[in-house]
Amino acid sequence: QLQLVESGGGLVQPGGSLRLSCAASGKPLDGYTIAWFRQAPGKEREGVSCLSSRTGSTNYADSVKGRFTFSRDSAKNTVFLQMNSLKPEDTAVYYCAASITSYCARRSMNYWGKGTLVTVSS
Repeated sequence: QLQLVESGGGLVQPGGSLRLSCAASGKPLDGYTIAWFRQAPGKEREGVSCLSSRTGSTNYADSVKGRFTFSRDSAKNTVFLQMNSLKPEDTAVYYCAASITSYCARRSMNYWGKGTLVTVSS
């Protein structure tokens, strides 16, 4: 059973940066599609970034393109989300998820972490 644990959230001022980590255990992440989602208060959970197991490429939501970067460290079985130029609208709980399929849709995810809260405020 794959288990995911996010960390790195916190309070940051607008324009600041945070790096989120998602540590996996139980199985290696290689071969899974891995994604970051977020859920702001009162809103639906939305995709932020996804690394497809089929294409090997990473995609980003339009709202974070050029500011967020997805990376992975296979040796540590961990993925990261570097978030720069943060805005108040980035405030949300951020979740790491993994799918046994090659799809990035929320409904395709088989495993979820419990999330880490990011608050962007002055």
